[in-house]
Amino acid sequence: MIFYKKPKEIEIMKKAGEINSRALGLVAELIDEGVTLNFLDKKVEEFIRDNDAKPGFLGLYNYKYTLCTSKNDCVVHGLPDDVPLKNGDIVSIDCGTKYNGFYGDHAYTFHIGEISEEIKNLLTVTKQSLYLGIDQTRVGNRIGDIGHAIQSYTESHGYGVVRELCGHGIGKRMHEEPNVPNYGKPKRGKLIKNGLCIAIEPMINMGTHKVGKLKDGWSIITEDGMPSAHFEHDIAVVDGKPEMLTTFKYVEDTLKKRNIWVC
Repeated sequence: MIFYKKPKEIEIMKKAGEINSRALGLVAELIDEGVTLNFLDKKVEEFIRDNDAKPGFLGLYNYKYTLCTSKNDCVVHGLPDDVPLKNGDIVSIDCGTKYNGFYGDHAYTFHIGEISEEIKNLLTVTKQSLYLGIDQTRVGNRIGDIGHAIQSYTESHGYGVVRELCGHGIGKRMHEEPNVPNYGKPKRGKLIKNGLCIAIEPMINMGTHKVGKLKDGWSIITEDGMPSAHFEHDIAVVDGKPEMLTTFKYVEDTLKKRNIWVC
């Protein structure tokens, strides 16, 4: 069952998204060569609590961290650790918040130091595909239109679209109906209506779309060991069109101030 949100509920979700977006902005300030993912996890948890919210992932499905931190060939659900980040790493930072009973869910793939043009292209195309999917989130379209836009664009660049994981509805629960795959056929799936709130999150691999899971029970990795990128926004459908509940502004303004390449 899809829970369509009322305007007052969407306003609360905007606040959850704002806190989430600023939390990733903090990551953009701190992430660097030599920094550990456990350090970032603790700093973000402090930030979220200081802003009258709760970490959305911590305790969810018995998860033990505030962030999912997925390096290089890890697609999503990577666990924070004490291994210092090194030059050439890419890492998806996925952050959840819970504010006044509603969830936010937001992700950005960062890079450390110098990365190849091939990886830059992967990051750029994945982020662009997210906005192509968002543009399809309009009254009268269907969920399949979102996935088709993402899939057709990323596969035209030779990339693999992960099948086993997808975006989702969001609201009083982190994961609600409908599922929002990053692949699909146009005019298929649930009809998009006003009040729909979803998280759209392309997970795009440089090589094969096939993935596996590590023995930690969480980390999803590419089957061929090639890099993967992941970007995510929360969207509400208002007056027939998509309205952003999250933003990359805090991340990208900070990266630009640090003279770090932005995809």
